Amino acid sequence: MRAELDLMGKRIDMAPRARRRTLVVILYASLVLIMGACWFGDRWHTSAAYLILLTIPVNRLFLGGFYFGGLIKPFSGKPPRRNTAPPPYLFLALRVYKAEPEENEYRNDERELAQRNSAFYLAYTPITVFIALLWLLMNFRDHIPRLLERFSVPVDSLLYGLATAAAIAAVTLPQAILLWTEPDMEEEA
Repeated sequence: MRAELDLMGKRIDMAPRARRRTLVVILYASLVLIMGACWFGDRWHTSAAYLILLTIPVNRLFLGGFYFGGLIKPFSGKPPRRNTAPPPYLFLALRVYKAEPEENEYRNDERELAQRNSAFYLAYTPITVFIALLWLLMNFRDHIPRLLERFSVPVDSLLYGLATAAAIAAVTLPQAILLWTEPDMEEEA
């Protein structure tokens, strides 16, 4: 795990656990607010796909794990592809482009692999149960319409929103668990 977050050229010290937890809370609160705004915009019919796609830059800039960048080392342990082309101008302007990473920056040791596996287990067990329950609700919605008609919210939109939330959690939750549970990092001498 990296101890600094490079955000638009400014380095933010993320060694204390409290700062990483604050980052996780801010990211999820922002996603919930955006998801609420999308509900009022179009009931998640079109915006839900864009909301799920929004998690890709969130992972890349803040969380990491699936991509190079962010606080968590890539889960794959593979070096980045060599790119001979210059970085895009937008990356240069935002100062998010980074030079070639060192070998220890993308290789996971045994402790990090065990933490990654534990985080995936902790994240995907409740997500799997949630998706199974969501599937049951979608399957039985025609059989118990009177119970669901009490809500003023269209049932299909509600189920679609729950599925969108499950997809967002599936992409971001393992990294968030790692950031939340890792103790304070010691400064290297």
